[in-house]
Amino acid sequence: MNNKLKVLRAMHNWSQADLAERLQVSRQTVNALETGKYDPSLALAFKIARLFEMSVEQIFDPELEQENKKES
Repeated sequence: MNNKLKVLRAMHNWSQADLAERLQVSRQTVNALETGKYDPSLALAFKIARLFEMSVEQIFDPELEQENKKES
């Protein structure tokens, strides 16, 4: 799933480890989220949204992922 996590993290000058600590997940989880190899649970998606004070839809965009697959 496409997301803006890497951009948001960079805007806060946080490393993957910093973000992982704030979310109480591993750095590997943050990496997998950023690269689209892992879709977050609903609970984690809401936790991320609260951390960045955004809606889940502003961070994660499943429709964009589907459009990219159609174009391939």
